[in-house]
Amino acid sequence: MSRDHLHGAVTAPGVTAHDADAPFLELLARGAAAEAYDRPVLLARAERAPDERIAALEHARLLALRVRAELEGRRRREAELSALFETAHDLAGLRDVDAVLQAIVQRARSLLGTDVAYLSLNDPARGDTYMRVTEGSVAARFQQLRLGMGEGLGGLVAQTARPYVTDDYFRDDRFRHTAAIDAGVRDEGLVAILGVPLTLGPNVIGVLFAADRRARVFEREQIALLGSFAALAAAAIDTANLLTETRSVLAGLERANEIIRDRSAVIERASDVHDRLAELVLRGGGVQDVAAAVSHVLDGAVEFTDTAPADALEASRGEGHAVRHGDDWVAAVTAGGELLGALVLHGHPGLDPVDQLTLERAAMVTSLLLLARRSAAEAEHRVRGELLDDLLDARDRDPRLLRERAARLSADLDATHVVLAARLDAVAPDAGHEAPARRRLWAAASHLAATGHGLAAVRDGGTVLLLPLEPGDSATELARRTALHLGGAVHEAVTVGASGPVRDLAGTPDAVVAGYEESRRCLDALRLLGRRGDGAAAEDFGFLGLLLAGERDVTGFVTRTIGKVVAYDERRGTDLLHTLDAYFASGMSPARTKNALHVHVNTVAQRLERVGRLLGDDWQSPARALEIQLALRLNRLADPPRH
Repeated sequence: MSRDHLHGAVTAPGVTAHDADAPFLELLARGAAAEAYDRPVLLARAERAPDERIAALEHARLLALRVRAELEGRRRREAELSALFETAHDLAGLRDVDAVLQAIVQRARSLLGTDVAYLSLNDPARGDTYMRVTEGSVAARFQQLRLGMGEGLGGLVAQTARPYVTDDYFRDDRFRHTAAIDAGVRDEGLVAILGVPLTLGPNVIGVLFAADRRARVFEREQIALLGSFAALAAAAIDTANLLTETRSVLAGLERANEIIRDRSAVIERASDVHDRLAELVLRGGGVQDVAAAVSHVLDGAVEFTDTAPADALEASRGEGHAVRHGDDWVAAVTAGGELLGALVLHGHPGLDPVDQLTLERAAMVTSLLLLARRSAAEAEHRVRGELLDDLLDARDRDPRLLRERAARLSADLDATHVVLAARLDAVAPDAGHEAPARRRLWAAASHLAATGHGLAAVRDGGTVLLLPLEPGDSATELARRTALHLGGAVHEAVTVGASGPVRDLAGTPDAVVAGYEESRRCLDALRLLGRRGDGAAAEDFGFLGLLLAGERDVTGFVTRTIGKVVAYDERRGTDLLHTLDAYFASGMSPARTKNALHVHVNTVAQRLERVGRLLGDDWQSPARALEIQLALRLNRLADPPRH
């Protein structure tokens, strides 16, 4: 409304109540702020309007403010009821209790307009309380708090089963302060805190909190709203507990049904395995085919191994029957008094007598197949070892001939490979014990190479393997699997160091040699670090991998560690890297960081929330934090400030 229009309305004769209401109705229609309702009255006084006009405007202003407050209250209640309805809907279709609790905390924080909301649950086994869900929190120590019963504001809520609110946490002496709790609250920068109990029947099972990083008075309606969310959270937990109990009962019934089906099918399985084993022998099947056939018939995992538990092996060999070892069954594979290995059925402690006979019959068939193929296998292992020796030593060989030799062994030298150095870690009491152990390692490595389309050779008191790297796999995972496989095969700890991926093995003579040297350095590092029996590649050692790898890939380390933050700053023009530097320099305290950056603590919290989404939830763990700080320093050294 213009100034001239208002002046005309004030001075015109015969002013009605409708004339006084008009400017306020316009303000209500466009949802103006409360301060705007003073302007028509102030303008009328400035223009010396009649007292009757000013009184009418004052009265209309009060009525309009009351209407505005009522509308605001209704909108707020609609939002609250909508959030409660959505939460109840989530609870009705409960599948993941953590997701429901997270939604409750998020909605409580949003509707109450607080900086942080969080939920703690009691742990009866440990006699304390722990953080279950947080929203808006950025301090690692706060997120990991465990509180003793009766400690802090939450302890007061749990003891009295009533809501409590404090507008200044550190000046409130109604509850017991502890150093651990106060340190966590101080790191988070919290000042005003509201807590309401989560109750199941007469028992308090936890507390739902809403908190601000500034002084604040929580209204009665807000306390009641948070209490409603707490009731829904308690219901979600109770529902989840009932679902868990129901699933447990259903699983028990399903297991009973499975046992009935297994008993009725036992005769059919015995006939089936006889036919399968006869077919395998006739068509020249292998040991793994036998294990797979028996696995299918017995509905379990059967493997052939030459390093089964010694006591079980000797018992089976002496009795001529399969014997139980823990939850497994072991059937010795023998020929002419020579122990060739064993078939092991895993996870079947209650094996049926007919199924036991099936396992024993499979062990007999396995011994026949092993004797028939031993000579051919030994010849193939020698050929594989000779080809790998040539790749390591005779680097002037014709690439075409190398590829042809590899193809005859089902190996592809054009594929990406990893060089692995493996060594036994058990200290041999004498040379007579060490030699058989090394032979077992060589046999296991040769078998792994043959089945994995790779190569293996004996070298430097251990074994070297050249194995293909599948898409999506990594040198680290391949090294760990190899250490586990070889250790299980020889029944001793085997440590494995791996190179990075190597390519064009036939065309680049030095590729395998460089890979072998890198794998040996990783192997030596594992042994020095006391990680015997483990497997790793240079990338597995974090920043130490820069020293172990054949090339010092500083850029790759920085990119893997903080590359997402660097890219985000470059793309958005933000300053997350500088915030990270200040955060670590301030002892990982948001309160001290905001002083160093001269910004509000909420700005620090928002930036650290973004960092967490870029780097992952565990970025503040000790190991990750160390690597992030090193990457920050290397990034600064690689790109010094310009003057």
